[in-house]
Amino acid sequence: MTPPDSAPMRQPEPVDAPMSGQSDYLEWLRDGLHELIQQQDFEAAKMLLEPAQPADIAEAIEQLPAPMQVLAFRLLSKTEAIEVYEYFSPPMQRQLIGDFRQPEVLGVIDGMSPDNRAKLFDELPAKVVKQVLQELDPAERAATSRLLGYSPNTAGRIMTPEYVALRERQTVAQAFDHIRPRAKHAETIAYLYVMDDQRRLTGLLSLRELVIASPDRLIGDIMTRHVVYAHTDTDQEDVARLIQRYDFLALPIVDQEQRLVGIVTVDDVLDVLEAETTEDIYTLGGVQAVEEGYFQSNLFTVARKRVTWLMVLLVANTLTSSVIRSQEEVLEQVVVLAAFIPLLIDAGGNVGAQSSTVVIRGLNTDDRRMKDFFWVIRREVIAGTLLGVMLAIVVFVWATVLQGDAMVAIAVGVSLFAISILASFAGSALPYVFRALKLDPALMSVPFITTAVDVLGVLIYLNAARVILEIEG
Repeated sequence: MTPPDSAPMRQPEPVDAPMSGQSDYLEWLRDGLHELIQQQDFEAAKMLLEPAQPADIAEAIEQLPAPMQVLAFRLLSKTEAIEVYEYFSPPMQRQLIGDFRQPEVLGVIDGMSPDNRAKLFDELPAKVVKQVLQELDPAERAATSRLLGYSPNTAGRIMTPEYVALRERQTVAQAFDHIRPRAKHAETIAYLYVMDDQRRLTGLLSLRELVIASPDRLIGDIMTRHVVYAHTDTDQEDVARLIQRYDFLALPIVDQEQRLVGIVTVDDVLDVLEAETTEDIYTLGGVQAVEEGYFQSNLFTVARKRVTWLMVLLVANTLTSSVIRSQEEVLEQVVVLAAFIPLLIDAGGNVGAQSSTVVIRGLNTDDRRMKDFFWVIRREVIAGTLLGVMLAIVVFVWATVLQGDAMVAIAVGVSLFAISILASFAGSALPYVFRALKLDPALMSVPFITTAVDVLGVLIYLNAARVILEIEG
């Protein structure tokens, strides 16, 4: 890609980056790029971008005004453009596809790695994908089509077929001759995979092991035969856990016949973990995940994603009002009881939220399993009991100081003790129930558990107060 014809033909002065933190550097890069493009000093802008990392260039371009974004991207060489394009957010990638002429689009997309190309196509309309696929190089089209044929969120969908494979009967010297012409196009050569004549995975070795081995040794003698791998239909989150567990840089992916078909690298796993964690955090907060980025979505989409849970909670909270109305007689006798309702339900909701958060995180990271159900529940109930004792003592003293009525203070303290135990049980048990029902444990989110504890907490409090008042009377 070349700069526009209007670029001034003069030798640009070198530009030195400031010695500062990453955020200051990105701000300097963005502002400098903005100013140079505004002045139509395209050669200086190209020189500014040359030493920058692709991820930094992508972020700087995304922060430019819309009319300048395409212009800045066209300043990059084809190789740079391919690398930078893969770091753009999905909305930015779609925007550039709409703004470029077709040949320029194909030049960038054709040079992308198959897994990143498949990820891009997941974000594009089917009509656009079909059109672009037809224009790709036949080999690239075939590789991308294979990936798109796997189910979303599986190892097959995020793997890349760009790896280096060896044979057991090759010598170390022959292996180096085999690797050299292929290394440039491979995703990584940190690991070298060994296949038999049917392309079945039989072993692997690291580049370090190859380098220190004697040139005449056979690959079959130095490779590791016990290989950790995943199948094409393995969930992408399980692939991420395998790479995290063994500290791999890449994980081989095989089909049902045990044939090696691709690898998943650690950079793809980081994207998966970020996406899965973001989804869990949104769900815990009662917000549906937004595919194109929460802050990039229009406000109507944002409202639609958030209103569902709010409507559910609104209806659920009417139960709390119903419980209070059913106990009006008690409240009329001692009006001060109403003052402690917010304190109790908030404390119970917080205890339940803490329990659910640690249990959901444990389930998602495989730190806890379904067989640990009773152990986890018992542990959390004991924790809730201890918390209840401490909180009850504090609130008893506080209520006594505020109201000077020991019976009201006892009712508040006893209720908070019981609510803490109930909240701990609900917060730890409900995620397991959802997992057993094959549903996302994060659906037992903080708002849902808080609402359930609110209703039962008010019921416990007012009934405890009724019993204590009857004893006093």
